[in-house]
Amino acid sequence: MEEIMIIVWFAVIILAALIEINTMDLASIWFSAGGLIAFILALVGLHPIGQIIAFVVVSLVLLISVRPIVKNYLKTNVISTNTDRLVGKVAVCTKDINVGERGEVKIDGKFWLAITSGDEDIIVEEKVEVLAIEGVKLIVDRIS
Repeated sequence: MEEIMIIVWFAVIILAALIEINTMDLASIWFSAGGLIAFILALVGLHPIGQIIAFVVVSLVLLISVRPIVKNYLKTNVISTNTDRLVGKVAVCTKDINVGERGEVKIDGKFWLAITSGDEDIIVEEKVEVLAIEGVKLIVDRIS
């Protein structure tokens, strides 16, 4: 039974690492770490139930506590621009924005393509709030 558990934990380590390499989501790597601890415990002869408990505990603790920190630290593809300051501001519709179509808004003296995030059309002169920026268009919603 000890040899089987050693092989099982080795397979878990490799499988979780391969999944992580393919997804790069920082989710599976923690199971590799848990598998490594269980692998070591199998080598020293701990009962399989203890190995499983150690695997689950270590994997979940790392997933819940370390993953958010590492994900935040590795967030390198976010490019901050001055347009980020537009989110949350109020704009005025200058060309009707129909649901599923592009319209236009004016904000800070500049005209932007805009789409609505809601399910109602926005007509000219209505005030909208900028919710997000997607490429060169603003995602807006009518201010109630």
